[in-house]
Amino acid sequence: MNKEIDELLLKANTGINNALSHPDVSGLMSPFGYTSEKLTAGKAILTHAQNLQALQVKEAGEQDGASNELQRKWSEAHHIYMTYVTIARITFKNEPGMWTKLQIGGRRKQSYSGRISQARMFYVNLMADEAAMTKVSEFGVTTEKLQAGLALVEEVENQLAIYTKETGESQDATKARDEAVDVLHEWYSDFKAIARLALQERPQLLEILGIIEPS
Repeated sequence: MNKEIDELLLKANTGINNALSHPDVSGLMSPFGYTSEKLTAGKAILTHAQNLQALQVKEAGEQDGASNELQRKWSEAHHIYMTYVTIARITFKNEPGMWTKLQIGGRRKQSYSGRISQARMFYVNLMADEAAMTKVSEFGVTTEKLQAGLALVEEVENQLAIYTKETGESQDATKARDEAVDVLHEWYSDFKAIARLALQERPQLLEILGIIEPS
């Protein structure tokens, strides 16, 4: 998609700018309505599309960066979280009520929001249960360690908010870019058709506009 858009922007840039700067081309196209004013208007459409393409690329890059950081933070938080989940499963292997309370049964949730909620509940409920803390302390688990694990989960939650924001901005930028490109595509298609008509006796001028006719 981006390759096709970049190609359109390049061709339109060549055609419009050379039509404006080459007197023979402008002289032959002007009678067909492509005056300097109309070409300048076309250049404005092109510039708008170019600017929105640059913005879309920027926003997509920021979204990718936020996604990578989200994955990195979750990987770190998940590794530590699962260490404590494993210890809890061993500690409370004969206490189904604790499994429910800490949500340590079955597979972990797949969505980020679900993962965060599940991990938060584990840490909060475990630290709030004095008797349970006494039992897990036998395996080296302390309140300080659990608080540090919860802090990592909260970092994931903050990063998820950033990623969600960047995703929305990227989607908005893509929509605006696509709309601008559609307008440019229509304008440039008409421009090419008229250029072929106006310059049919001077095919070399078509090449100046970047319009290559099949031999």
